[in-house]
Amino acid sequence: MKTVAVIFGGRSAEHDVSIVTALSSIIKPLELTKQYRVIAVYITKDGRWFTGEKLKDIHLYQSSKLEEYLAQTKSTGVVFDHGLKLLVPTRVGRKEVAIDIVFPAMHGTYGEDGALMGLLDMAGVAYVGCGVAASAIAMDKVLAKQLAVANGIPVSMFLSFQKADITDDTVGVVTQITAKLKYPIFVKPAHLGSSIGITRVQNDTELTNALEVAAYYDNLIIVEEAVQNLIEVTLPIMGLANNPQPALLEKPLTAAEDFFDFDTKYLQGGKKGGGKKGGTTGSQGYSQIPAKLPKDIYAQAGHVGLAVYTAFGCSGTARVDMLIDSKAGKVYFNEMNPLPGSLYAHNWAQAGVSKVALVEKLIEYALVRYAERQKLATTFDTNFLKQF
Repeated sequence: MKTVAVIFGGRSAEHDVSIVTALSSIIKPLELTKQYRVIAVYITKDGRWFTGEKLKDIHLYQSSKLEEYLAQTKSTGVVFDHGLKLLVPTRVGRKEVAIDIVFPAMHGTYGEDGALMGLLDMAGVAYVGCGVAASAIAMDKVLAKQLAVANGIPVSMFLSFQKADITDDTVGVVTQITAKLKYPIFVKPAHLGSSIGITRVQNDTELTNALEVAAYYDNLIIVEEAVQNLIEVTLPIMGLANNPQPALLEKPLTAAEDFFDFDTKYLQGGKKGGGKKGGTTGSQGYSQIPAKLPKDIYAQAGHVGLAVYTAFGCSGTARVDMLIDSKAGKVYFNEMNPLPGSLYAHNWAQAGVSKVALVEKLIEYALVRYAERQKLATTFDTNFLKQF
């Protein structure tokens, strides 16, 4: 029986979303298979690592008892030595547990952005999901757009600015933006997900405020021209880069002038502009699955989504968000998420893949990729040191 460590939480603005993904969409389905020993590895907001069966219970995080429980539990020791071993606290000390595979559930910084994947790669540990490069690029909205452009994938007009540009000369930045982009405009922190810090603006005053908000969360800010006659769609994909398998194209049921901010996505059940028929309430909100679009537009969106997945070198799973100009019939790449919230299990369920089958497939892909990486040479013998 393989031991799977599900790592979640972390020093990220998406800490709480990560807990839900780990407990609901990963740990529970994995334990239902009865084929894996599942260890919950919770990283606190200040970076301490803990394990324990109680950490699999969502109610612990919803109460004031979490800190009390952690205070009574010794933090978990972590050993990277030809793999990953956890020094798990017991009543009589600590027990060393070898980990066969890691299932990351850490959204945002220090996890989904490739930081955790780099550590696992260096230690030679198999893990689920995208690798370092794909994760890092996907979580940098500027790099993602640039890579899409380099691969001939359409994107909306955009500009990027450093935080220092905004703090030193906000008026000058606003002038640059309005000279090149037309309202409405979206202002976003370049490295955050879950719509945190994103603002849609219609005038210079709103733009100034939005830039300050985005700069509060990130050192790099992207500013994008809104797509007209907008239809938003998203496509979950899984598999290795050479053979990606798409789920169903999903359309959030929002008004054209709305967008899913954090509150809409997670706190209100995604029902902004809801009450519409023909939708499915999933972990990411009220959506239409599959999206009702003309066949050619549906096919075009599927092509763009798969092109992004391949160009970014994704592996395991990812979600590609796209914007459609319904009058022009054109699909634009918007963002790529290398760890979709709750794995977008609600969409895969509509495509005939259960939560249990989903996590099993993702582990299978991870082990295949790990085996392939093990075949690569990582050292090179030289006479260089003999010169000294």
